[in-house]
Amino acid sequence: MGNPEVTAADVDVRLGVRLAELRAEQGWSLGELAERCGISRSTLSRAERAEISPTAALLNRLCAVYGRTMSQLLSEVEAEPAAVVRAADQPVWEDRSAGFVRRSVSPPHTGLRGELVEGRLAAGADLAYDRPPVAGLEQHIWVLQGAMEVTAQEVTHRLGAGDCLRMRVWGATRFRCADDTGVRYLLAVVRP
Repeated sequence: MGNPEVTAADVDVRLGVRLAELRAEQGWSLGELAERCGISRSTLSRAERAEISPTAALLNRLCAVYGRTMSQLLSEVEAEPAAVVRAADQPVWEDRSAGFVRRSVSPPHTGLRGELVEGRLAAGADLAYDRPPVAGLEQHIWVLQGAMEVTAQEVTHRLGAGDCLRMRVWGATRFRCADDTGVRYLLAVVRP
């Protein structure tokens, strides 16, 4: 994350603890959660024990079940957010297997519905989400460098540097890098 002394393993441990807490708050067994999110009990158990680093797709499914954005969930394993978030303190999370890096430029904060996320997809990266973390989530995607394709509601939008896509997310989405050198974009997320 932003603090160089905090390792990815530390974040995975805190994230695992938070995932276990959320499940306990709902009173669900691992089996019940597995049925709700479509992730195996063993994978859920390994994520809660920080034996694996969860992928973006796995976190997205869990966020959908718990009614949170991914940034909200990740912010819950961080200290209380400050009004000013210095560049060096902006939490960074990476799904290495998918070629995806996300920086929480303006992490979620109690009482605020919006957040800003910088996303980077490596050349060839292709992320598919089967559902939004929160139905009706408002997203604005502004491409800063490179090109990408975003598919929502079965419509694919090709975006180049400077282009912005505005949408509400109700179903499956797909983010695909359409540039040989990768793509960098700003994602503004507003909870309904």
